[in-house]
Amino acid sequence: MIVRRSALAAAVLLAGVSFAGISARAQDATILASVPSLTFPFFVHMLKEIKDEATKLGVKTIDSDGQNSAPKQTADVEAAIVQGVQGIVISPSDVNAMAPALATAVENNVPVVTVDRRVDGVEGILAHVGADNVKGGEAQGEWLLANYPDGAKIINLQGQPGASPAIDRNKGLHNVLDQHKDKYQIVAEQTANFARDQGLSVTESILAGMQDPPDVIIAANDDMALGALEAVKSRGLNDIKIVGFDALPEALASVRDGGLAGTVEQFPGGQSRKAVQILVDYIQNGKSPEQSLVLLTPIVLTKENLDKAERLGELK
Repeated sequence: MIVRRSALAAAVLLAGVSFAGISARAQDATILASVPSLTFPFFVHMLKEIKDEATKLGVKTIDSDGQNSAPKQTADVEAAIVQGVQGIVISPSDVNAMAPALATAVENNVPVVTVDRRVDGVEGILAHVGADNVKGGEAQGEWLLANYPDGAKIINLQGQPGASPAIDRNKGLHNVLDQHKDKYQIVAEQTANFARDQGLSVTESILAGMQDPPDVIIAANDDMALGALEAVKSRGLNDIKIVGFDALPEALASVRDGGLAGTVEQFPGGQSRKAVQILVDYIQNGKSPEQSLVLLTPIVLTKENLDKAERLGELK
């Protein structure tokens, strides 16, 4: 990694790039906007919100689709550094694998704001803006306690290994349920990698091996929840309640129409806009944020409070 950073630094010098980001005017700035994969509607929405806020503030963006590949996202970050971007807003595909690339950006005086997915262990990152995913997982657990006071059998569909939202959401769910193991039993716990097709196939496989169906399926994102819903419907198990996470428009429509029981709203647009505001304020005014960790508190959306959804206007 030392050789790689040295090579990148040399490339920067040869390119004659100046990293006087603090003194650059916001209207002259270009930032890298990078998300893990545009195959996920959540990140399509997040990138749009980043771009819209940047345009509003007079900042240009270089858009990066990480294609669910840490090497691809790393290459995009390194190329942006060489091109002389004034800052980076990034949701890392893998919080551990992306740490060296973000450390390289910091070493080259390119301010970095992470959004949605937090990277620990890299000193100098300007800020992280995200949802408190532990509280989001706890909200799912509290929904369970409120709706199944006499106990329940649960399937837990976990997200992508190595992704901080997956880790934190799972932790939050266990924070609540592990206190009541006598009543709330997780009968199956398996990753479906945040993917709808895997949410379907994993749920089918789990249900096929069970004598008695579960009461609830908790999913760490809506894509897995919607995949699980297909599996449940195909078996005629309409009494199983499913709660997702992300409040995608399709999931909100499903909640409205009686498919999913609920989904967790984590306000991705609010996260994205705040991340850009922090970065541009730093680029324009040299102003560091008052707090380097900005966390929004997620809530469970059901039919009863669907009006609180950030993307309600996108429902068909």
